[in-house]
Amino acid sequence: MLHVNGLTKSFGFGSDKLQVLKGIDLELKKGELVALMGPSGCGKSTLLNIIGGLLPGDGGEIDLNGRKYGKKGPSSVVDVRRELVGWIFQDFHLLNNLSAVDNVAMALELSGVSSNEAEKRAANALEKVGLGDRMHHIPDQLSGGQQQRVAIARAIAGNRPLLLADEPTGNLDIASGKDVLQLFKDLCHDKDDPISILMVTHDPELAANADRMLLLRDGKTEASDIRSAWGLDEEAGEEE
Repeated sequence: MLHVNGLTKSFGFGSDKLQVLKGIDLELKKGELVALMGPSGCGKSTLLNIIGGLLPGDGGEIDLNGRKYGKKGPSSVVDVRRELVGWIFQDFHLLNNLSAVDNVAMALELSGVSSNEAEKRAANALEKVGLGDRMHHIPDQLSGGQQQRVAIARAIAGNRPLLLADEPTGNLDIASGKDVLQLFKDLCHDKDDPISILMVTHDPELAANADRMLLLRDGKTEASDIRSAWGLDEEAGEEE
């Protein structure tokens, strides 16, 4: 469903040039929840921004459901952001004066959906994330976990096949974080309409419960388990 081949990205010029991504290769299947880990500053958010069409890469190619891109600027990949990729961030980015259903519906209307259709889709998405009884509450009347569920509903309401989640539980307590992870798994493993999620996280428990884990290190991704993601295997080897 998602194929990233040889993706590179540098920042700066001349002697100040920093190569962050050095040839990223990764694949994501339909209905798969993949956790992406790595040290701070290794390029995880940069990778998500390029896949999400917010930033151009320097080289390589992305194929998302047959749409090829990667080196084009944001203005050339509006369709990727509108039709293919939904975003979930650490901060919920909800409008405080709008109800949950209006927060979700407004995002759809901005992408060209009629008001009536947007409200129907918003209500369906909120039901799907377990907030059917909280649709008309404003953010201040919702817990942090519920606000993140509204943000997830907003991301899935556009029927996009891929969700990019950047530290989605960073502002949540442990119990709410586990609830969000379970919701992600339910969305990915839905028999009727599975989506795929690429999730950046520093939380080892969250990562260990994904379908698969990738480690971004030295500008490249590699398959990983929780021990090697935290360098524990290397420490064990040194002790021996």
